Amino acid sequence: MNIDRNAPVGVFDSGIGGLTVAREIMRNLPSEKIVYFGDTARVPYGSKSKDTVLRYSRQIVHFLKNQGVKAIVVACNTASALALGDIKKELDIPIIGVIDAGAKVAAAETKNKKIGVIGTVATIDSGIHERVLKELCPQVQVIGKACPLFCPLVEEGWLHDDVTTKVAERYLEELKVCGIDTLILGCTHYPLIRSTIREVMGENVRLVNPAYETALELRDLLSELDLTGQENAQEEFPYRFYVSDLAEKFTDFANSILPYDVSMTQKIDIEKY
Repeated sequence: MNIDRNAPVGVFDSGIGGLTVAREIMRNLPSEKIVYFGDTARVPYGSKSKDTVLRYSRQIVHFLKNQGVKAIVVACNTASALALGDIKKELDIPIIGVIDAGAKVAAAETKNKKIGVIGTVATIDSGIHERVLKELCPQVQVIGKACPLFCPLVEEGWLHDDVTTKVAERYLEELKVCGIDTLILGCTHYPLIRSTIREVMGENVRLVNPAYETALELRDLLSELDLTGQENAQEEFPYRFYVSDLAEKFTDFANSILPYDVSMTQKIDIEKY
């Protein structure tokens, strides 16, 4: 595979949620450069059709390829559920999503074989977590719950707000009644309200953050393909950020959660790709 090992990794999401994946890559793969794209003009993906999500994802992948990335992380559960399978067949560089890694941990961690999954309407309706979990552990019971208001609340920055807590209590009640012992945060926005979800679900429910698990999967994949970046290949600005809208707002938010000072985010016309 003739790919430059010191090229950046491409990461994309419908908005800011994928920054949770970028954050874990920064922490766990410090020698890797990142090109991040957030589709802030067209967020959320969770209420859109498969055809639309696939078209958006293809445009973003085309853009990232133009940036010379060596691998791509689809840091969006909806795009991972609806577009990853098709795009993987069309691509000549490695690409991974955020669903498999989290599912593996959940299947290994659950004691009572009752696993909850929260995500967008499209992700939950796709049934992809249940399919993957059943392959890993046939006797597992999977309870999915769409939580469509979580994304706009996170995008609004209401991470520690009474409104977010009230919404979480209403959404998660069903999962508490079912007696799950493991909960997959099936949208990359959700780790940003992890403390609220933890408060509502209680200490006895294991929360699985696929962002962290996906970073580890990327590390293993790059190592396996001999594509691990080298420390001395670091640039002065190893992380580049692009969005389809609201660049200043994105920059402010990125600086509030990333272990890196984001000086600028560039807005691009993604429809050109």
